[in-house]
Amino acid sequence: MSTRHAGRVMPVGLPAWIYLPAAMGAVFVVLPLVAMLTRIDWPQFVPLVTSESSRAALFLSLKTATASTVICLVVGVPMATVLARSTFGGLRYLRPLILLPLVIPPVVGGIALLYTFGRQGLLGRELDLLGIRIAFTTTAVVLAQSFVSLPFLVVSLEGALRSADLRYEQIAASLGARPTTVLRTVTLPLVLPGLASGTVLAFARSLGEFGATLTFAGSLQGVTRTLPLEIYLQREADADAAVALSVLLIAVAAVVVLAIGGRRLRGAL
Repeated sequence: MSTRHAGRVMPVGLPAWIYLPAAMGAVFVVLPLVAMLTRIDWPQFVPLVTSESSRAALFLSLKTATASTVICLVVGVPMATVLARSTFGGLRYLRPLILLPLVIPPVVGGIALLYTFGRQGLLGRELDLLGIRIAFTTTAVVLAQSFVSLPFLVVSLEGALRSADLRYEQIAASLGARPTTVLRTVTLPLVLPGLASGTVLAFARSLGEFGATLTFAGSLQGVTRTLPLEIYLQREADADAAVALSVLLIAVAAVVVLAIGGRRLRGAL
């Protein structure tokens, strides 16, 4: 952090006391991960994470997390744009409802989805008459992940849109560009770092989703049993396998976050 003084950029220091709570917070986050690493049976790590059930759960998690992230992008970008740019007064009442999945327990979200898309749900009865079954299928996993992760993308992108400089959009509009052209060629490139951050958060949240998935989709191997559910089941049967799979899930999420996050930072420079 810095400020200008007499034409020079002067550094602004931090108060000395702030490093102590910052260090305590870092230790609080890192120490449990280190503790888990100390419990891994390293000679058996590869066999534990490459078993048939583990590979099926990992592949299903990656597939459904990718699908749910795409859904979040398709509907989340328009939602964030409307929340940030629209002048409709009623949005201030709608916004808390859209962001509600951030604060409600995931299992409550799963129950809500079940009463919406289940066979006896609000829409499930009509869908069942058409031969469409959603609950306890892979589609249910994707919907559950989308439900809990969508607000993360919306919040991140909405914040970026609100802080973006409107002058570029106004200039483009004054030159005759249509609203869709302005959005595609000016607005979205301006907020690309925020969009990338939201995408990463949505994918990571989808990858780690447990409660809503278990409630709405169940735990059928190869169909709805994602990696978090596999970890939960292995915790009761084989603690070593549960720890190994937990580390694998953390590693996969870290790789995605670092890869996309690093690309985002390079693009912003």
